[in-house]
Amino acid sequence: MKEINSTAEFKSRIKKILITKEEIDEAIKKAGKEIDKIYDGRPILLVSILKGAFVFMADLCRAVSVPCEIGFMCAKSYYEGTVSSGVVNITMDLDRDISNYHVVIVEDIIDTGRTLNDIVKLLNSREPLSMHVVTLLDKPSRRIVDFNADISLFTIPDLFVIGYGLDCGELFRNLPYIAEYSED
Repeated sequence: MKEINSTAEFKSRIKKILITKEEIDEAIKKAGKEIDKIYDGRPILLVSILKGAFVFMADLCRAVSVPCEIGFMCAKSYYEGTVSSGVVNITMDLDRDISNYHVVIVEDIIDTGRTLNDIVKLLNSREPLSMHVVTLLDKPSRRIVDFNADISLFTIPDLFVIGYGLDCGELFRNLPYIAEYSED
């Protein structure tokens, strides 16, 4: 990724808006109702996979009416570029025993499936009461492992996307929408 030195350069990297803020807001409300229905008043633990899912989880936790706690994990497979390294590293783990929790993993995007597959295996080994995965974006054309979310808000084509928590080189997370990233 070329260094970005100005607002104009920053804006030039936004190729096209794919999903508007309004579309995201509506899909999150619907997902919140679906989670409420699944758990029927039982408390949940929402686990955000940092850094990309923090914006999504903030909005999702306000969209559910069941009692919820939040937790954070950090897993990396993208480092400075636009292509996954293929290696998933858990760089921050949960700080609690999850055996008495209904866990909902909140992810920004499922691409190859490696990251979520590894996280689900790890957390399932800790014997939560139940586990569901909700993802903002799903890119099934890139799937390398057999993994699907329980709730997927949007299916997108094989594009590198930014915004609403998703980044390129740590930038663009602050955009209120999902956009295609431009290398040019």
